[in-house]
Amino acid sequence: MKVNVQTPNFDADIKLIEFIKKRLSKLETFYDKIIFADVFLKVQNTSQKENKIVEVLLSIPGDDVIVKKECRKFEEGIDECANSLERQLKKRKQKQRAHL
Repeated sequence: MKVNVQTPNFDADIKLIEFIKKRLSKLETFYDKIIFADVFLKVQNTSQKENKIVEVLLSIPGDDVIVKKECRKFEEGIDECANSLERQLKKRKQKQRAHL
């Protein structure tokens, strides 16, 4: 699976990008037909502590899955997005098995 990380308005650390790729590559154990993942990391200019936005678009045959989370840290947001995507991919796989 190819992972594209886009960070408008700032440069992401190499460690953060590696963490994202490692975390999202684990999704292939739940659903093996993932084509690519687009990750968007944004920082809002607000006084709130939860000003980091993580958006993950997962391209799979027939449909795209999008998850968006706001957190204090990008790592925390990636974890939450990955957990949410795991649940959605497991549901999708169960539905496919039910139709076979």
